[in-house]
This record gives sequence, C-alpha cells and structure tokens, in this order.
Amino acid sequence: MRIIIAGGHGKIALRLAARLGSGAVGLVRNPAHVADVEATGAEAVVCDLEKAGVEEVARIVEGADAVVFAAGAGPGSGAPRKDTVDRGASVLMADAAERTGVRRFIQISSMGAGKPPAGGDEVWAAYIKAKTEAEDDLRRRDLAWTILRPGRLTDEPGTGLVRLAPEVPPGSIPRDDVAAVIMALLDNPGTIHRTLELVSGDTPVIELVATE
Repeated sequence: MRIIIAGGHGKIALRLAARLGSGAVGLVRNPAHVADVEATGAEAVVCDLEKAGVEEVARIVEGADAVVFAAGAGPGSGAPRKDTVDRGASVLMADAAERTGVRRFIQISSMGAGKPPAGGDEVWAAYIKAKTEAEDDLRRRDLAWTILRPGRLTDEPGTGLVRLAPEVPPGSIPRDDVAAVIMALLDNPGTIHRTLELVSGDTPVIELVATE
C-alpha cells in the first residue's frame, strides 16, 4: 500500500508512518523535518499545503491507495492558519484525490466539530469552524471518506483499547491508539461514509473496527 499522509511531521502522522513503514509518504512543509519522517521508514516529500496548487499535490498523490489528512496548524497558531491549514489544506488534498482517482480518504478531525464551540477563545472557535467546514466539504465529495474525531490527545503509551462510535462521551486518547485505529480503518470498507468519535475504552482496536 502507498498511503499519503498530509501533515507528515505531526505526532499522529509519525506514529502512523512508523506502522506503515515504506508504504507511507509523509508531506512536510519544513525541509528540516524530512529526517524525522524518514527515520520512521517512510518517504518524505516537501510540500507546503498552504502554498501548493492542486496540480503539484496531485502529482504526489497519483497512484496512491489512500490519503490520510493529519495536518493541523498546531499550538500557537492564530485563527487565520486554522482556516488555511485545518480547512484549506484538507480541501486541497481532497481536490487532488478526486483529480487522480484516489478514492480512500481518512480525515482526522476533532471532537467538537459540527457543533458551536461552548465558550473558549477566538482561536478555538476558528479551529472548530475550520474542522467543521473541512468535514462538510469532504461529505459532499464522491470519495470513500471516513471522518475520525479523536478526543483530547495524549502522548501516553497506547493501550490498544478504545471506544469508537458515531457519538461517545468526552474523553482522551493516546496518539498511539489513534494511529492504530487509522491503520484499521484503511482496510475497513464498513467505515466508509461514516463520522466516528474516538476515545480510550475497553474494546481492542481490531475487534472494534471490524464491527463498525
């Protein structure tokens, strides 16, 4: 399998790349991040999704088996970059997938997307708005999409035990386990055209995803 990971230097993306090995292609904005991606066994491609056009991205996506959108503006970024990365880059990747006939598309979103933010500041509201609009854009497309909404992300070791459903109570989830769930989703046609929330739970990843 050849899996394109947008946001290839992110914490979830690096964990996913390590699982996929040579089958992964991580897109990074900063050339200094290439070595970190390659250390997982994956290929790294420098591509700034805030500046690239659809033709450039399509050349990278061409021939892939799936796209995983794991990009995000990240902590410390302002409201404008929530739009250009969390929404705009997702739209760009989906455009490239459609153009090249790569139908499988997994979008990492966030719990809270689809709902007006309860409190929080301007940047948080912009983040939720961007994630919501990215989801809405993806749902309108003729792609085999799955939207994954993890809860609060942690760097604790993964347990392999999760709760995955269209709606789950608020909670946290190790990034290790998010990567494991993405791996399982890639080969699971039963999750196509579904929006799933994810937190830690008591069901093994493979068992739970197999039933979704």
